[in-house]
Amino acid sequence: MFRTCELSGLRHLPDDRAGPPARYRCQVVALFADVSPLRHSRDFRRLWTGQTISAMGSQLTLVALAYQTFHLTHSTFMVGLLGFVGLVPLLAGSLWGGTLADAWDRKRMLTLTQFAMAIAVGGLAVNAALDHPEVWVLFVCAAASAGFQGMDWPARRAALPMLVSDEDVTAAVTLQTTTMALSTVVGPAVGGVLIARLGLTPVYLIDVATYAVSLSVLLLPRLVPSGGGTPMGLRSMAEGFRHLKGERLLSATYLIDLNAMIFGMPRAVFPALAVHLYGGGAGVVGLLYAAPGAGALVGSLVTGWTSRIRHQGRAIAACVVVWGGTIAVFGVVPVPWVGLALLAVAGAADVISAVFRQNVQQRAVPDHLQGRLSGTFFAVVAGGPRLGDLETGVAAAIGGPEFAVWSGGLACVVGVGILLWRVPELWADDGGGRPISAADREEAVAEAISELNEGEPL
Repeated sequence: MFRTCELSGLRHLPDDRAGPPARYRCQVVALFADVSPLRHSRDFRRLWTGQTISAMGSQLTLVALAYQTFHLTHSTFMVGLLGFVGLVPLLAGSLWGGTLADAWDRKRMLTLTQFAMAIAVGGLAVNAALDHPEVWVLFVCAAASAGFQGMDWPARRAALPMLVSDEDVTAAVTLQTTTMALSTVVGPAVGGVLIARLGLTPVYLIDVATYAVSLSVLLLPRLVPSGGGTPMGLRSMAEGFRHLKGERLLSATYLIDLNAMIFGMPRAVFPALAVHLYGGGAGVVGLLYAAPGAGALVGSLVTGWTSRIRHQGRAIAACVVVWGGTIAVFGVVPVPWVGLALLAVAGAADVISAVFRQNVQQRAVPDHLQGRLSGTFFAVVAGGPRLGDLETGVAAAIGGPEFAVWSGGLACVVGVGILLWRVPELWADDGGGRPISAADREEAVAEAISELNEGEPL
């Protein structure tokens, strides 16, 4: 039996070797996400807050773009194509942005990208206000926004280790993941309601306004890469690719995510499913976009245990199998609430996989390459869904929306098996957490008591 300590997630376990009164050992139970970086670093708190607000605004625009494109063209293929046209600028922005992040002041990059993305979304607002909005404007502004977003991410991720201590890096990564999960729940759900009640132009303008909050990066210190930075250019980019090629486990985490997003990301058919299968409108579209995010949010809040997993490669593979399997079932179940629940399960599996993949990234990439490899990582994370939009749109044109969903989910599961066969390092990875020592337990108890005495929240 054990008694649960109400402080800081600690459990007291009786030591059977001690006589009465019983002495207690303390075991750390790491279940919920660690918010220590928000308490320890004011600069990280500013970065995280701005990212949270602007990410929610970006999700409003994501839903509005998909809904407006389907409303103007009545074509799922065009919705898929909208995501695909942003792929090239996103890849170029993330790869070149990675070299810039390792060469320039990362604070300057973050400031410029926020301004640029605000201008792109402003173009969408102006177009939506016209009596006859132009479809080509949607594609141009979406592509421009994707390119600047690609430049923003590597600078943001490379700045993270410069704002928190080494001990807080993993927790900070998890908090950033939680931010994305939260935005994918709140943004689409609210976006669907706002589109139905206010229209498209106000929704785009709200997103523009959120970038004002993200300009809190102006309050950050200068974030110059170690050693003054690496000169940007093709040679710098090639150095990052050489490192990636030599790290087969890291490469495998990129490939397995591409597999999941290309074949198992059905968002391009969400408008068609909402209108034709479920008989709804913008509100239902928002719920479909929000459901994976809801599951991801719940999953991200209980990721404290992930640092204890040694075989992180196997955990990544298992998560992707769950993702693909639930998407496949979603494609054959026409009941709306069951479909939303399945999307939520898929989202939870995806965010847990993301935590493991980012942990592998952090331990496999040295500081002077963080910007370039973060750019490559973002190209995979954000580019995969855009390829998935195209794949889903083509599959839907061939066999219908439901076929596009279940066939993609099955292909995702098959892809995991092929990758485990071709890259055995993924299954063999054992570079995860370590057992908690007595010193660790004592330090955790002392910290919890100290925080209680100071009146700080745990």
